[in-house]
Amino acid sequence: MQISKMNKIKWAFTIAASLSLLGCEKYPEPAVDTGEKINLQAIYSVTQSDIDNIAQNLEVNYRVVTNIPTDKCDSKIADGACFEVELSFTAKKAIAAKDWTIHFSQISPIQSFESEDFTVKHLNGDLHVIALQDKFSGFSAAETKKITFRAMFWSLSETDALPNYIVSAPGLDARVIESTVPYIDKDTGLEILPYVEPFTDEKTQFKRTASDKTQWLTSEKLYQRNSVLVEDKLAVIQAIIPTPKSVTLDANDGFADISKGIAISLGNVKHHDVDAAISRLDTLGVKQNSVGLPLHLSIVSNNDKVIGSYSLTVTEKEITIVGVDGNGVFNGLQSLASLVTVGESRLPIIVVDDEPHFTFRGMLVDVARNFHSKEFILKLLDQMAAYKLNKLHLHLGDDEGWRLEIPSLPELTNIGAKRCFDVAEENCLISQLGAGVDENSSVSGYYSVSDYHEILQAATARHIQVLPSLDMPGHSRASIKAMTARYKKFMALEDEAKAKQFLLEDFEDNTQYSSVQFYSDNTINACLESSYDFVIEVMTQVKKIHADAGQPLTRYHIGADETAGAWLESPACKAFVANNDQGVTEMAELGAYFIERVAGILSDLDIETAGWSDGMEHTRVDNMPAIVQANAWDTLAWGGHEKVHRLANRDWQVVISSPDVLYFDFPHEADPKEHGYYWASRHTNTEKVFQFMPDNLPVHAEFWLDREDNAYVADDTKAALAPGKKFLGIQGQLWSENVRTDDMVEHKVFPRLLALAERAWHLADWAVPYNYQGAKYSQQSNSFSDKSKAMRDSQWALFANTLGQKEFTKLELAQIDYRLPTVGAIIQAGKLHANIAFPGLAIEYRVNGGNWLTYQNSTAVSGEVSLRSRSTNGLRTSRITKIK
Repeated sequence: MQISKMNKIKWAFTIAASLSLLGCEKYPEPAVDTGEKINLQAIYSVTQSDIDNIAQNLEVNYRVVTNIPTDKCDSKIADGACFEVELSFTAKKAIAAKDWTIHFSQISPIQSFESEDFTVKHLNGDLHVIALQDKFSGFSAAETKKITFRAMFWSLSETDALPNYIVSAPGLDARVIESTVPYIDKDTGLEILPYVEPFTDEKTQFKRTASDKTQWLTSEKLYQRNSVLVEDKLAVIQAIIPTPKSVTLDANDGFADISKGIAISLGNVKHHDVDAAISRLDTLGVKQNSVGLPLHLSIVSNNDKVIGSYSLTVTEKEITIVGVDGNGVFNGLQSLASLVTVGESRLPIIVVDDEPHFTFRGMLVDVARNFHSKEFILKLLDQMAAYKLNKLHLHLGDDEGWRLEIPSLPELTNIGAKRCFDVAEENCLISQLGAGVDENSSVSGYYSVSDYHEILQAATARHIQVLPSLDMPGHSRASIKAMTARYKKFMALEDEAKAKQFLLEDFEDNTQYSSVQFYSDNTINACLESSYDFVIEVMTQVKKIHADAGQPLTRYHIGADETAGAWLESPACKAFVANNDQGVTEMAELGAYFIERVAGILSDLDIETAGWSDGMEHTRVDNMPAIVQANAWDTLAWGGHEKVHRLANRDWQVVISSPDVLYFDFPHEADPKEHGYYWASRHTNTEKVFQFMPDNLPVHAEFWLDREDNAYVADDTKAALAPGKKFLGIQGQLWSENVRTDDMVEHKVFPRLLALAERAWHLADWAVPYNYQGAKYSQQSNSFSDKSKAMRDSQWALFANTLGQKEFTKLELAQIDYRLPTVGAIIQAGKLHANIAFPGLAIEYRVNGGNWLTYQNSTAVSGEVSLRSRSTNGLRTSRITKIK
């Protein structure tokens, strides 16, 4: 490595700083000699060949030992909760090299460890480093060396571990250890972590605490749950999802013939209002044909109806759809599509009068943590529109990524949209969340202006509003590092004014803090004017992008949540608090000040403010705009309804985003092989989403459980809603910390999105009205009657049948990889009995590893039986379960 004399000292200190960041304190600081070279290999014995050899031949094994805390857990952190992992390394071939390190992602920071050969240290966020102890003597062939470590909280799922461990050494190209690279199972499409040892012990691996009553979902338990479902083909033919407000069916169960297609008459409806819905009908096999069944469309304004309302009438002679606006006609066409059974040439004779229950019917997708393609977003918009969801909350910026091109600030995507192994973060963000070393991997990326235009235009054509979110002031590491790189670039050009123009951090701030995701450097400084100049620049650009795409930006989501204890030692903030005319007298008020000021910036740009409840609640109402949207993500089992009600009582527009039921990154079922985080719920299946009564949050204490499946009490006597207060709507969330592929997003979101749409559009007749007098709810109160429960369960059975027999085929035509349910089964008297959560899906079984057979009815078996479900198109299967 040749280094000029001028840059020797700078290079030496850069190496030293990098080694410190990498956790390599044991390595000597590079000396600056009088020659022309600094030869790193004279300091470090490892070569590129050694790094390549380690990457190819080191087998990693990750085993959760126990979630039961011991005296080695730090009692001052997380109430002493911690779990223990045995991390093993086995060399397929001998490894003699020293002076290398392994970087890996571990969501919960490691507290302590034991090893004769290694040290392990938390660096930042989820990033950790394993270094070699002085007495490390290499690996002989087939030798295994171990680290036992403890990390805070729990590890209850095999998917908690993160992939792509990185081996590196100073001056050499880093490599991903091949044994930690995930692969996609060809049958299920699911991502597999090959280095993670399967869970086997319910007490030590599956339980959170001694009081945890969560039951590992076995085939036998699932069979009992599914046994109430009976296949009902006739009712499915007549079903519409989401359920309309009013449906009248033909008394004789008559049908209209669409074998020749449909002949569409637009009337006073504009093409652009309905083209996307007509295109979907075509995809489902309902073609336009001049001799087909007449379909008359029209708009008739009605001030007594809400936006999107419509009527649909199907007779033997014609179909008529009348909407109160173009959106209403579009929704009527989607209901017509819902009546379609793919492959059938008839529609039930029916009259529908329909309107939405909630104005805001939303879905959030986090593309910041791990990027998801434009193609996926376009598919998602199609399905949102199919089921009458109308708000796409696109989470575009967070600690691990910035995903929207801002033409005037290219660093945001040149650096903030990529993750690789760059300690100085001059070319990309340091690898987080198991991203590996390739900056071009699918977890990196961004939407160009033209990409975003395409998304906006597709959304507009489907009557969906896109609400962008670039989280601030916390969750902002990507933008902070990008603007710091911009600062360095312009300082090198000796343009200090431009360098500081959009700077987001105070370099003299020595505050020690840790965000909820364990970052120590992810919060925009609230006391720098350049921070607000950055917000103005970004929002001006985003507003222009929206305007150019034809969907004006009328509402923006600040984020505002989970702001850590930053700024306390910032000289800029100390000076601001000591002397300002904004009424800020304490450091604790800076978070609210930032949100209030950003809300004011948005108001000046004619943009309404939205944000998460925990960040918004501390603001001063008089300093906020007249219209504020608050997404309430407070856990119901922890009294979350109280904050929701307080925000609604401020006259704010509250969007229910309860994690107990609306976080679709959580597992579908309680099984350690089910993918997802679980801090609020271990099992959020489609039925649970269907059961949600969003107008009455506390009532769920009567039939839902907390995250350990224990009963809880919801006291609504202290913070009841003011008489007449309503919520704006509900929103499903898909956070992407460990969701690395588009297919996995689809597996997480579908079919739960259909139940979300049901609850957003339709007010169930079994739902318990909210009690504005306030009440206490528990499993002993009886607001939710047996009659209501029977109605709910009957309607769920129809919903489940409709998915299995009708809607899944439509999802497959749209190339959506929805989650296929595992199979319920028991063996009685030597016979296998099996069932499925969505009647209509095929069940397959095999005995003692033999050939797969299609299950028709009870059959004699002997030995170990494996089970799986298969998609209606036959291309995918579910995860395999077993029963003896």
